[in-house]
Amino acid sequence: MEFYTTRREQFLKELAHHTKQYNTISLIRFIIAIAFLILGYYSVQSANPVKFVIAMALCALAFSGLMRLHTAVSKKKERAAALVAVNEQEITYLTGHGIPFADGTHFADHNHAYSHDLDVFGQRSLFHNLNRTETFKGANKLAELLLNVLPQPEILLNQAAVKELAAKPEWRQEVMALGKSNKDSADAYYKLQEWLKHNPVSLSPVAGILAVISPLALLAAVIGYLCTGNGIFATVAEYLIGFNFIFILGYIKIIKNEIEHTTEIHETIHRYALIIEQLENELFTSEKLKNLQKTLTGSGEKASIHIKKLALLFSRMDIVNNVFGAAILNSVSLFHFHTLKSLVSWKKNHANNVILWLEAIAEAEAMGSFANLYYNNPDFTFPQLNSDSHIIFKDLGHPLIKKGTRVGNDITFNPAFTILTGSNMSGKSTFLRSLGINMVLAGAGAPVCATQAMVHPLPVLVSMRLSDSLSDSESYFFAEIKRLRQIMDALQGEKAFVLLDEILRGTNSDDKRTGTIKVVKRMMGLNAIGAIATHDIEVCNTADEYPENLINRCFEVQIVDNELYFDYCLRDGICKNKSATFIMEKMGVV
Repeated sequence: MEFYTTRREQFLKELAHHTKQYNTISLIRFIIAIAFLILGYYSVQSANPVKFVIAMALCALAFSGLMRLHTAVSKKKERAAALVAVNEQEITYLTGHGIPFADGTHFADHNHAYSHDLDVFGQRSLFHNLNRTETFKGANKLAELLLNVLPQPEILLNQAAVKELAAKPEWRQEVMALGKSNKDSADAYYKLQEWLKHNPVSLSPVAGILAVISPLALLAAVIGYLCTGNGIFATVAEYLIGFNFIFILGYIKIIKNEIEHTTEIHETIHRYALIIEQLENELFTSEKLKNLQKTLTGSGEKASIHIKKLALLFSRMDIVNNVFGAAILNSVSLFHFHTLKSLVSWKKNHANNVILWLEAIAEAEAMGSFANLYYNNPDFTFPQLNSDSHIIFKDLGHPLIKKGTRVGNDITFNPAFTILTGSNMSGKSTFLRSLGINMVLAGAGAPVCATQAMVHPLPVLVSMRLSDSLSDSESYFFAEIKRLRQIMDALQGEKAFVLLDEILRGTNSDDKRTGTIKVVKRMMGLNAIGAIATHDIEVCNTADEYPENLINRCFEVQIVDNELYFDYCLRDGICKNKSATFIMEKMGVV
């Protein structure tokens, strides 16, 4: 917390300083503009206007210099404001006053093997708590990592990258601030992607030659007229202006088609370039981050330079929508033809690399989100990996529960499958979610909420929180049966980590008990690893039939001074105490 509060105060001071500078420069510019107008008036009135014209020229130079300084100060002010926001958001989050980050609701998929059951997306979800991405692709990459288990070599690469970025909080904040200053969007990304898909137009070499000769000839005619006063030069200049205007009209449709999908995205693309520049210039040691840098600099030229040029070209192209300005520029210099030519050349040389460059940003942002989790929770750990179905957690907890209230538990999946019993509110469902969420984090290369961990990264299959589907005329029971069928089918193809919470709630108790026992036995036949929570004590007897593969564990509740006491500690054995009758009696229900 101290890091964030210190940084916030630092950038608040910087913001105040740059705001004062910004306002002062604005005032001086205004004064110079007034002085320029006054000098212009006196130059017209004076019999000897030379000194006024010189003064006006000096004013124009000073105004131009102040414009550049104003832009530089504006950028510093913008950076300070963004960094203030980054640190204030983190303080808000850590003090429990809210989660000021995108929650990824649009990634939610009720049919996914675990994302809905484990609250991976949506309000107060795993994504909501983890997400520190600012670009559209960054958010997508983070969601992708949380929805799939990676191959072990990639997990190890991610672990090393996350550890390295966790030690670079200032760098991570710079990247976040750049993204925050000009918020990326799906619309901007898809506009760029659409432009990249289209093959570049073909421009005639003759047209290219004429586009150079005509403006140069116009310049020569204007100089000739100014130097000699000969009207022939003026006439030639008029014809050349007319030629240029007609020439550019022949390319207006091509220009419009070329920028049809790229209007007003140059600022976003420029921000991409600045983020890429941060990636290019930082010293990294982990293999993954060094490989990202190679993606950006592999051709010997920095990707940021090319992206900045693209942003500039799009910005120039947008002027075509200003009819008056475009008419003047093109009649004099064929401005948009030359910009089009540069854009076509750029696309031919670099279009195939752009998605790779943006993917590098996305990877860095996703790793940065995991790094932020580790920085805020240095007591978390990175699991050791194996391929022998060994899954061991020491002091396992739910990563979204605050440390002061979180209760950790040790568990070893040997035997491989646990039958979990316990009364309502004793902690069964939270424990199952803790297992699931930490397996998801482990499979993405992120730290897990445990002091020690050994994991065989496996696909996670869950049936915990299904719902009726009115649109599909589907009952809760049928939805659950479908999910169980999906789990069984998946287990036929590969080993997986399975979590089941009080299954078959949509049927009568006898049917539920019989069905649950059959599901557990089927799990044994498929060599599943994981846990099932149940209230049916008879299900626990199944462990006697499979002593090598099944074990009973439980959460107990105690009654102390006529009050329920939950310690949320995992124990071996079958739950003995019950709480439902006690609670109903205490609340006067029975």
